[in-house]
Amino acid sequence: MNFLQQERIVLEEFLPTLDAKLEKIPLLEMESRGNPAIQIFRELGGPGLLIPRECGGLGVTPLQLIQIQRAIASRSPSLAVATTMHHSTVVALLESATDESVYGLLQMIAQQNLYLASAFAEGQTNTSILTPNVKVEQTSDGLIVSGSKRPCSLSVSMDFLTASALVPSKSGGESQLALVLIPANSSGIERRPFWNSWVLNGAESDEVILNQVFVPEECISYLSGKNNLGFARGLLWFELLVCASYLGAASALVERTILARKGSPNERVLLSMELEGATAALESIAHLIIFGDISDAALARAIFVRHTVQQAIERAVMLAAELLGGMAFIKSNEVAYLLATSRALAFHPPSRLSVASALDQYLAGEPLILP
Repeated sequence: MNFLQQERIVLEEFLPTLDAKLEKIPLLEMESRGNPAIQIFRELGGPGLLIPRECGGLGVTPLQLIQIQRAIASRSPSLAVATTMHHSTVVALLESATDESVYGLLQMIAQQNLYLASAFAEGQTNTSILTPNVKVEQTSDGLIVSGSKRPCSLSVSMDFLTASALVPSKSGGESQLALVLIPANSSGIERRPFWNSWVLNGAESDEVILNQVFVPEECISYLSGKNNLGFARGLLWFELLVCASYLGAASALVERTILARKGSPNERVLLSMELEGATAALESIAHLIIFGDISDAALARAIFVRHTVQQAIERAVMLAAELLGGMAFIKSNEVAYLLATSRALAFHPPSRLSVASALDQYLAGEPLILP
């Protein structure tokens, strides 16, 4: 079958046997806590996908990563969503790679297949997604960090937790934005159950609490300015990865419809048009990243595409479930699972309602200022 064929060819090129291994595991088993998918991905070198080849990684392009994430999510949405957070964190490291210590860390991640989790501001109501989410106290040889991230994907499997922080200036001037890297076994890190939904339960998205955790100076990368362009680029990457992941989850439901030959040829083609068109729009964001465009226009386009993808997914999965029919829904929880999971893109930042005013002002000629 040609549906998802190209995506799975690219996945096989970079992570051989992953697709076959995931296909053998029942969907709901793979989407539950303690599933083997995250460990399989680690063993096959998945954490190094975005790390440049000169640092020992696989060096995939943004376009290739769209295909890989979509293929993975068609087998395990939880794995795709969890690894989205890892890849987004790798991007943050790449953006702050100004000295040999960061390059050494990237080499270590690729060679040892280490997982990075993120304690950025996602999930904080009425808080900008670019606003640091932890409190810091400066010491003579580092920082004392406190805070909480919930949900925090890869909370169990993570090797390092990353966070942005505003570090007070030693001279009394303006605070400086920094990226801090915290070993997962550091004293003061606590994990608490948080994720109660059956949807994406395999992504290890629980609460991680930082209680007076010491971060040495060598684990701090200082960035330039409160609105560092690296975070704008990181937002482009995040939208790229999270949209590709949910397109994959929706593709799993559409693939079942095609294989079962449900509905008419016109209806099955319509399903594919929705997802392939959304994927093509997402590829335009990949090109923006490749060409280094982090202008207001690029960010606005990324957000427009994100919500275009979200709406295309909603239309496709509703029609796919309808075509599969009530008996398919009744006999297997998998149809309901994929239907619910595909709609969860709406819960990732920035929500349509939160950015509507900013986009409206941008369209009228004002600068784009994200809430």
